[in-house]
Amino acid sequence: MALLVLISTVSFTVEKHYCGDVLVDVSLFTEVQKCGMEALEMEMAAITKMSCCKDTVDIVQGQDELSFKTFNDLDFNQQIFLVSFSYSYLNLFEGLPEQVIPHRDYSPPNLIRDIQVLDQVFII
Repeated sequence: MALLVLISTVSFTVEKHYCGDVLVDVSLFTEVQKCGMEALEMEMAAITKMSCCKDTVDIVQGQDELSFKTFNDLDFNQQIFLVSFSYSYLNLFEGLPEQVIPHRDYSPPNLIRDIQVLDQVFII
C-alpha cells in the first residue's frame, strides 16, 4: 500500500528527441542526448529558418494532496461493516488450549535385569 502511495505522488518528465520523424533518444530523469546535428542546424537555420530536429517534453504530474478519511467520515452502513468484519476476523484465530500430558511427572521403574538379553530377543 505504501508503494502505491509513493508511485501515485511522484512526478516525472519524459523527454524525447526526434531528428526528422525518427526518434533518437528518450530520457526519464535527465536531458536527452542530441543527435549531433545542432552545428549543421545552426547553419541551416540561417538559410531555411526551419530546424529538422525537435524535442518534446511530456510531464506526468503526481497527486499533490492525499485525502485522509476518519472513521466518523464513513456512513453508518460502512461503519457497521468495518466493525463487524474486524471483529469476525480477529475472533477467527483462537489460541490452542494448553496440551495436558498426564504422564509428565511419572518416572519409569528401575530396570533390574536386561530382559532382551535374557530372552535373547533383539530388534534387527
